[in-house]
Amino acid sequence: MCDKRRAGGAMKRPDIKALQKKAIEVRKNILAMLYQAGSGHTGGSLSIVEILLSLYYYKLRHDPKNPQWPQRDRFILSKGHGCPALYAVLAECGYFPIEELLTLRKFGSRLQGHPQKGLPGLEISSGSLGQGLSIANGMALAARMDELPVRVYCLMGDGETNEGQIWEAAMTASHYGLDNLCGIVDFNKLQIDGFCCDVKNMGAVNKKWESFGWNVIDVDGHDVGALTEALDDAERIKGQPTVLICRTVKGKGVSFIENQVQWHGMAPKKDEMERALKELDAALNNI
Repeated sequence: MCDKRRAGGAMKRPDIKALQKKAIEVRKNILAMLYQAGSGHTGGSLSIVEILLSLYYYKLRHDPKNPQWPQRDRFILSKGHGCPALYAVLAECGYFPIEELLTLRKFGSRLQGHPQKGLPGLEISSGSLGQGLSIANGMALAARMDELPVRVYCLMGDGETNEGQIWEAAMTASHYGLDNLCGIVDFNKLQIDGFCCDVKNMGAVNKKWESFGWNVIDVDGHDVGALTEALDDAERIKGQPTVLICRTVKGKGVSFIENQVQWHGMAPKKDEMERALKELDAALNNI
């Protein structure tokens, strides 16, 4: 059971180098899953790896042997198309065998192209963009009413914040002062149709969240040390929800995939897979 004490300096700091190595192994698993499936979302899965590792290997109270532990923290992947990254991290944590990852998107598999409830470690089925933060609000309110020491984390895409429901949920969280709720935005600046600023410019993202009554923390979404500190800082805030604006790179870790809009929903072919693995192996040797 990962039953860590609350913020205040009592939590053991993570092994940064070990998590950096783990991030590369997770990226290799993501690419293997997508290559085997022949379809899926590469860019937005690779961009959230360090965020997920900072949660599951440091901050979240969770128990792979007892996924329904009542006092577990809740994690909602609102940008459900990024689920290959979540599946890879859940498997690494021991929620299900790593070998099952290669069943991604296969008929009858528990690992569908968007999260489907029933897989150990998943709280909800998700992927209809814009809905995750509303669900997270409900979980945070329920935890408060039940007097449970539970925190709720909701990971959204920056393109997803074009959805009006996100901002209705943001107002609700602020209205109720949900300080046990932490929003996380994967701010990689790309969505399916192009750069976010060209599709629908959200302007000053940090100020927008602040204007909705949220505490805002701006952080490098690929720096595990900075992420874990930001998650600690978020937990110390009382009376309002916190959102982490995680500045990330779509397709992070593979040079020819990074910042390329076509890789939003495209799986690697054999030659691309081989090139990507060579780059990741080289990066692993340099840590």
